[in-house]
Amino acid sequence: MERPIRIHLLLAASVLALNASPALAQVKPGEPPITEITKTSGGPIDPERAALRLEHVDLAIEVFPDTQTLRGVATLTLATSAPQRRLLIDLDKNLPVSAISMDGQPLARTSWSNPEGRLTIALPTTLAAGSRATVRITYGGTPHVAVRAPWDDGIVWSKTPEGQPWIATTAEGYGCDLFWPCLDFPAGEPAKVDLHITVPKGLSAPSNGVLQKVDTLPDGRTTWHWHARSPNPYSVVLNVAPYVEIKGLYRSRFGGTIPLHYWHLAGRDAQAKGLFAEFAPTLDFFEANVGPYPWSDEKLGVVETPHLGMEHQTINAYGNNYAKDATGFDWLFQHELAHEWFGNQMSAANWDDYWLHEGYAQYMQPLYGRWREGEARYAVMMEKFRNQIENKAPIVSGRIMTEEEVYEEEKGGPGGDIYVKGAWVLHTLRNTIGDKAFWEVTRRLVYGRPDPRPGNFQPRFATTPEYIAIVNQVTGKDMTWFFHVYLYQAALPELIETREGDRLTLRWKTPGNKPFPLPVEVQIDDKVETVAMTGGTGSIAVPAEAHVIVDPASRLLKRSEAVEAAQRDPRHGE
Repeated sequence: MERPIRIHLLLAASVLALNASPALAQVKPGEPPITEITKTSGGPIDPERAALRLEHVDLAIEVFPDTQTLRGVATLTLATSAPQRRLLIDLDKNLPVSAISMDGQPLARTSWSNPEGRLTIALPTTLAAGSRATVRITYGGTPHVAVRAPWDDGIVWSKTPEGQPWIATTAEGYGCDLFWPCLDFPAGEPAKVDLHITVPKGLSAPSNGVLQKVDTLPDGRTTWHWHARSPNPYSVVLNVAPYVEIKGLYRSRFGGTIPLHYWHLAGRDAQAKGLFAEFAPTLDFFEANVGPYPWSDEKLGVVETPHLGMEHQTINAYGNNYAKDATGFDWLFQHELAHEWFGNQMSAANWDDYWLHEGYAQYMQPLYGRWREGEARYAVMMEKFRNQIENKAPIVSGRIMTEEEVYEEEKGGPGGDIYVKGAWVLHTLRNTIGDKAFWEVTRRLVYGRPDPRPGNFQPRFATTPEYIAIVNQVTGKDMTWFFHVYLYQAALPELIETREGDRLTLRWKTPGNKPFPLPVEVQIDDKVETVAMTGGTGSIAVPAEAHVIVDPASRLLKRSEAVEAAQRDPRHGE
């Protein structure tokens, strides 16, 4: 998550990364500085860039911990749907290019420039629509060091407790161009990636996809060759440390076995084995409810990192320090695993649809609690999320957005609400349409079909309008009103109660008086009835002496003066 759950109330000192040493002295956090272009991921895309597709990336990177530098050769196989007189490739200018060739022919040094983080390559001849080219880019330098990964992005140069290199990258917010020449927008996802990561002797480099081989060089350095399909641009990752590997197999509900891998630091073997024991039951929950693990032909991989975590496809970052809580499962591992479905298999076509990643991944936590322990655990977890909803901006704007415009409240975005409010929208939807319809909607969103089986689906992009259309199709009802209030408005709907004599009248008050015929349960003494709320209003007979509770099971997301008062209290969150 993306950067996983940057809501300060969800984080405590006990879940910060494992006793990592501070960054090495050569390059300070936040240096070298990056341009606004490099900081920007997604947003409106130039037509030239939008016409490009990455069919294959062959990326060879050598990591030099002593000098905190990288050296790389990226070979990009690009297809275009429009004529190209130049190529616009995203790459941080702190990684200067020393050579470029196109289809094997070297280009003159004067044919490219990169003053602001967008590498511009003048082509010797026009690249025709419908054609492809192979561009080889040699580059290297000092990558931007993260200040506080994963809340901001860059490379983390840390050390293990024994003083050996411990290195990781994150790139969701600022983008893939921090480390490699890429197309830094969601549709820039490469169809296939080969990674060749060279590291010093004694270190491992677990990464995306399937390990093809490890070559040992004469001086003891090793090159790790990985092959992956359809990783998000920000999901391509470097992890370097003297890792210990735990391996196993999971027998899928859908046939076959899925490789399980956990790379962890030495010295905490018992804790590592405890986390690894969570892999299979958590995976079983997702397969039972959502559908097949999308990367069963590759692996379910997790790697211990010197930052909290990130959903790097098939190699999720984990830095939760094996923290325990009352749920009995590791929320960070479970959240990042959810992104293999919500973010990696199904990717938002526009960062404005980011809630489809984070709202769903967040909601999978209480649903997993319910799967394990029942309704009481689910209710406790949902209450925690409810108290964190801030309603400062709509979850969805209806515009093409950058990642940071959505994620950063100071930029006017919904910030943490894409997690917790998104989860509550899904909670309300499930309680309105029922479990069967909810899970069918979810499968159609993730796989593009209601009957996923290994081999009958491909990674896909999704949008909020498409999601609304899926809900309407599955339910056979037009529920557009539901999402226009919950997603496209900042303020929550308010349920107004009026009790006169033996009649209770309910009325939904919405921003802009938008239609909102959401049914409401009412408990009268020990009996629960549903008020239809046609036209946003409904009433029910209530004996004068009866005890009445509106929405007794808290099935609906609505304004709460009690929550607002608690949030205004300066002690909130203590």
